[in-house]
Amino acid sequence: MVSSQAFESPVESAFAAEVARLRPELRYRDELPGARAAVLTRLWRGFRLDPLPRVAHRSADTLTLDDGRRLTCSRAVISIDGTPYDHPAAFLAALGWPEAARLEAEIAHSVAAMALARAGAPALGHPASTWAEYEQSVVDGHPLHPCCRNRTGFTAADHLAYGPEFRPIVALDLLVVPAARCVVRGDWPDDLRSGDDVLLPVHPWQSAQVLPRHGLVPQKPGALPSRPLLALRTLAPIGKPWQVKTALSTQLTSAVRDISGGSVDTGVALSAFLRDTVSRLDGFALQENRAAAAVLIDGSPHRDLAAIVRDSPAVGPGETVLPIAALTARPVAGGCPPLCTLAADPAEWLAEFAAVALPPLLTLLAWGVALEAHEQNLVLVLENGRPRRLIYRDLADIRLGPDRLRDAGLSWPGMPSRFRVPDADLRAKLFATFFATTMTGLVTTLSEHAPGLWRVVGDRVRRTYEAMPDTPAVRADRAALLTEPIPAKPLTLMRLHPETTAWAYLPNPFPS
Repeated sequence: MVSSQAFESPVESAFAAEVARLRPELRYRDELPGARAAVLTRLWRGFRLDPLPRVAHRSADTLTLDDGRRLTCSRAVISIDGTPYDHPAAFLAALGWPEAARLEAEIAHSVAAMALARAGAPALGHPASTWAEYEQSVVDGHPLHPCCRNRTGFTAADHLAYGPEFRPIVALDLLVVPAARCVVRGDWPDDLRSGDDVLLPVHPWQSAQVLPRHGLVPQKPGALPSRPLLALRTLAPIGKPWQVKTALSTQLTSAVRDISGGSVDTGVALSAFLRDTVSRLDGFALQENRAAAAVLIDGSPHRDLAAIVRDSPAVGPGETVLPIAALTARPVAGGCPPLCTLAADPAEWLAEFAAVALPPLLTLLAWGVALEAHEQNLVLVLENGRPRRLIYRDLADIRLGPDRLRDAGLSWPGMPSRFRVPDADLRAKLFATFFATTMTGLVTTLSEHAPGLWRVVGDRVRRTYEAMPDTPAVRADRAALLTEPIPAKPLTLMRLHPETTAWAYLPNPFPS
């Protein structure tokens, strides 16, 4: 076997040396085998599920490549023609696909960073109890993506300083920008102004790595102490009623996380449109974009030098607010995710969640609004552990159907073309993010304690549709959801071929 003992990637070695210098108490190398297995399992899922062009045939337990080689996987070991690999980067190297070189590097970083996160998590001392700690409790990152902990260009010191899983305080820098040199949309906070100048929050990693390219230096370094949230580049400034989404011009998981000029220009208008739309729904709210700003370079807003300010979620007395990802995140020390302690009766809890989530999400879809409703974007409000309402955040990736919007009496004058998609893509957007990820994560977690939970979800889907108007859109969505394969994001294919527009598909989980 090409094993963990025989193969250590350069990034793992570099991280080990940094950790020995900065945090010698962390048992980093002890966590490498588990991290390699976790990432390899995610990678194998992608090979099994995604429509990879070099996979010629799939059987129950074997993949046959177009060059005749056969792949099998057992207990977090992938074999190529009988030669086993328990390190995902070693497996990709042996595979020898030219298009996999980039993914191999990303995978290697993902493994190293997950091991570091796992090594640091037990040292945090106590489980999550506050909203910020829930945001920071997802140690392993994305539950399905093989690049779940990839942060391209981050050193081990960067992970320790900025990664939410380490619960740091990150002091955002402020770049002082004359009003004539920036574009501002919405209600930019007074706390981020100085006379006629705009104070643009800048992530300290961005200040060190990117601003020098533009000849810029923050005039107020470290002036805005903040807690990083689940998305890392979105932070909650201490004592402020708003949060900041910063530009971080490096690849996190699968995309470079800068902020486009289009997002700056339309983010507040999009938020206003969605606010007015969801106001027609019960038990569903929006974490609104309050404002956006960007520095003008050659007359255009620059994606490296931008920020979005959004309101913090409103929380009532006795309520707990947390991203759904925090409910299904398995503790590093082992045991069941937090959801298991909430759901004494798994079927009852899941039915209550479905009753909260399905009516607004499926109604919005029928109206022509498809949300990116995965576990990071959906914030659940609990009361005594029971689901009460949902809050949706991070608006950039929604999709809209103009004909459905018109039929529902909704309009957004000046809606950019990038949001417009046909009905099939609307369904794929919601089904892939909510059913193939969020709901699958909840069902999988609770299925360890109770069988048949997809039947519970299916019953709630049918009841939701029965209560909706019998329109052509509703009938088409219902038939697709209950009878057709469920679209899923092809996360591995998207890294091998970033230009792909294909979907993966899961078997329909709903009993007839």
